[in-house]
Amino acid sequence: MINRFRTSFLAAPYAVWVLICTILPLFYILGYALTNDAGGFTLANLLAITDAVHLKSLWLSIEVAFVTTIICLIIAYPVALILHNLKITNKGFVVFLFILPMWMNFMLRILAWQIILSNNGILNSILSAIGLPTVHILYTKAAVTLGMVYDFLPYMILPIYNALSKVSDSVVEAAADLGANWWTTFIKITVPLSKDGIISGIIMVFVPALSSFVVSNLLGGGKVLLIGNVIEQEFTLARNWNLGSGLSIILMIFVLLSMSIMNRIDDSENGGMLV
Repeated sequence: MINRFRTSFLAAPYAVWVLICTILPLFYILGYALTNDAGGFTLANLLAITDAVHLKSLWLSIEVAFVTTIICLIIAYPVALILHNLKITNKGFVVFLFILPMWMNFMLRILAWQIILSNNGILNSILSAIGLPTVHILYTKAAVTLGMVYDFLPYMILPIYNALSKVSDSVVEAAADLGANWWTTFIKITVPLSKDGIISGIIMVFVPALSSFVVSNLLGGGKVLLIGNVIEQEFTLARNWNLGSGLSIILMIFVLLSMSIMNRIDDSENGGMLV
């Protein structure tokens, strides 16, 4: 009884924080989403997602988030595998290396990519110096995707590296002793055992990429309109909090659905492995 009271007492500050910073704001946004300017009930703010402009922005956001997640996975898994194979004793140092860039201000990091990708920037200067044609990708979907990959890549590497660190070397060695080559061992042992890290990384990259608007503002130059940009403009420029809240609720539903799908995939694969 005393231990239960002590646990509840220690959890109380967190419960208060969740109530004030998560639950109450969510109900506040939901209230705006379900009302019009006069305060009357309406579903128009939610159904506004079916407008051509909003629907186009939503699908573009899904596309960019999907491509960003795939690129991050393709880059992150080999990096995490190499770090794991290096057998670094101080794993905290590896985590520190990937967290270190996050200590720099987010805006400064994205603004640096503006300088790199601009027509007269560092990238084109290097291409001109070696005799290659210059590229003009700033304020395009490619620039936005590149910025998101740069920003969210650590969130893919860390969970995969953490999952690989839990894979016992004896399991891999046993597969080799039984005649499995490197590729077979990688596909049938290493990847399945690191699946939890892969799924965690996918969720940690896809969800923020889907709702991002700062990267597309800075690297898209207003030409790449994601659903996050539409919501941000409704709140700051149009001052239409009702519509902005309605679109925010729809976006949150998409985020929850994507997380639910990934969790179902995780559960089904775990069930299959147990069988």
